Amino acid sequence: MGYNIAIVGATGNVGQEMLTILHERLFPIDKIFAIASRKSVGRELSFGDKTLKCVDLEQFDFSQCDFALMSAGGTISKEWGPKIGKTGCIVIDNSSAWRYDIDVPLIVPEVNADDVVGFSKKNIVANPNCSTAQLLVALKPLHDEAVIKRVVVSTYQSVSGAGKTAMDELWLQTKGIFVPGQEVAPANFTKQIAFNVIPHIDVFMEDGYTKEEWKLMAETKKILDPTIKLSATAVRVPVFVGHGESVNIEFEKPISADRAREVMREAPGLMVIDKQEDGGYITPVECVGDFATFVSRVREDITVENGLSLWVVSDNLRKGAALNTVQIAETMIHRNLVKERSTA
Repeated sequence: MGYNIAIVGATGNVGQEMLTILHERLFPIDKIFAIASRKSVGRELSFGDKTLKCVDLEQFDFSQCDFALMSAGGTISKEWGPKIGKTGCIVIDNSSAWRYDIDVPLIVPEVNADDVVGFSKKNIVANPNCSTAQLLVALKPLHDEAVIKRVVVSTYQSVSGAGKTAMDELWLQTKGIFVPGQEVAPANFTKQIAFNVIPHIDVFMEDGYTKEEWKLMAETKKILDPTIKLSATAVRVPVFVGHGESVNIEFEKPISADRAREVMREAPGLMVIDKQEDGGYITPVECVGDFATFVSRVREDITVENGLSLWVVSDNLRKGAALNTVQIAETMIHRNLVKERSTA
């Protein structure tokens, strides 16, 4: 008894993480399929103690599945999302293809789980951008407590957010700095990423913000509250996995740092590690492989009447992508929006 799951884009970083998380969380699975492009057909992937062989996206019959967890890029999602949805299989998509569609719910389960009921319009649910997901897990309890007016966020995003080739570039570029003759020119990034930071993720828009920064603004409004004003600066840093965010928040009501820690400690998906001493905070390296979003450095902002500053860290391949996708499927099951195949 259980559900039939297809992982579309199974050979990528996020696709493989989806397989790991489904196994770790004991997701009720009857059958699971690894779906990839034709060039990856037959490639073997691990799922617990089982080995899955990749099958061709274009030849696969999605009508036999309950969920298609997609992480194959926006172009593939835009083409295949509606096709898969029409077979009766529910698409949970990790790309940006459907996030801003009015008929597609954009979900962070700890924040707006009730909105998932809107999936039936297209049989598609969208997963937010990696930096948005962890930010909103932290903002939700604070918004409920004191009502957020304005957010200024600077992200420190790891190279895994740009894919495996970006991770390879950081590794090879770092080695090349120390080995004469093995220098590696930028390919995935506009400038050297090793021992550097790049204040540029995605394309520039007319107002000077990048698309990555715009995503944070637009997704916060759709998921949490359309009245919140948000300004973002997205920065790529030489870290393999794990995104950090420096967040400054202005509220309508007073809220102390102590009260903020208290409400966040009670919130789902959050861990507050804030000892205000050397090492009493969480860094990206320490969050890798964890389900939680971590909050540290909580303090009152002395420049505004009702303000806080804090530091937010999460594994971007997990909460920022694969974990949130699996949690959406779990939410739909818990709310009886999809039945087990054996009892449907």
